[in-house]
Amino acid sequence: MARKFSLAYLTIPGVNPMDQIKIAKEAGYDFVSLRTIPMHLPGEPEFLPQKDPKLFADIQAALKEYDMPLMDIELARIRKDLDINEYEPAFEAAAKLGASDVLGSVWTRDVAWYTETAGKVADMAKKYGLKFNIEFLPWAGVRNLQEDITLVDALGRDNVFVMVDTLHAGRAGVTGAELARTPRKYFNFIHLCDGPAGPATEDMPKGDPVLDNIKDDLMLFTAREGRMYPGEGAMAIAEMVKAMPEIPLSIELPNLKEIKARGNAGHAKQCLDVAKKYFAANGIN
Repeated sequence: MARKFSLAYLTIPGVNPMDQIKIAKEAGYDFVSLRTIPMHLPGEPEFLPQKDPKLFADIQAALKEYDMPLMDIELARIRKDLDINEYEPAFEAAAKLGASDVLGSVWTRDVAWYTETAGKVADMAKKYGLKFNIEFLPWAGVRNLQEDITLVDALGRDNVFVMVDTLHAGRAGVTGAELARTPRKYFNFIHLCDGPAGPATEDMPKGDPVLDNIKDDLMLFTAREGRMYPGEGAMAIAEMVKAMPEIPLSIELPNLKEIKARGNAGHAKQCLDVAKKYFAANGIN
């Protein structure tokens, strides 16, 4: 069974959905992952097919023209200053475009509140036949694999999954052994990328991928604009991927330096080419 790859929005941020779909097809991806729930970041364009009938029609036409399935949309954040009811039109539009999944994350440490709220988002996604994948990040509200599993168990819904990003997992100290001990039912798709090690220590002269300070500049810079191609950083990607089932991998690899050098299409293709070579070199089917 050949691995399936999706091109995530953040790999080539700011690109409109039609161009992203075209780039994904020409680079050889199997799916595309679009950001249709904006994060309202400075300078970030917003592509909202749920509010723009022409954009919806253009995305639909591009998906059909390039025979490129839409895997997931992002980002349904669980945060106290955000109204989750705004997600429903995005879920409905995504389902009409053929999406199977929604990516979300949690941004408060109030466990009772985020559990209740995540349940509402999961039920909303279920209404449109969508799976809700909750990503853990070391500086977010759900920070590691076990906290994510605890949330999924508390929700008790059949459309909710843990989403492992190989960079965030490495930063959080997640190992292949920990993932291998985790029942496969929790996993639905993976975010794939690499990242640099933290400062070198006496015990780890090449640096430690686990960063103690969740506000560490390297952690935030890497996540937003300096991720690395698989095998070029410090994350134990092969161990993590081998420990999980053969589920789709969405390449989320923002690297502004590489985009400047290669262009959006060149960077997207390099991400996929390097990933496939890395998998082959490490005996990953």
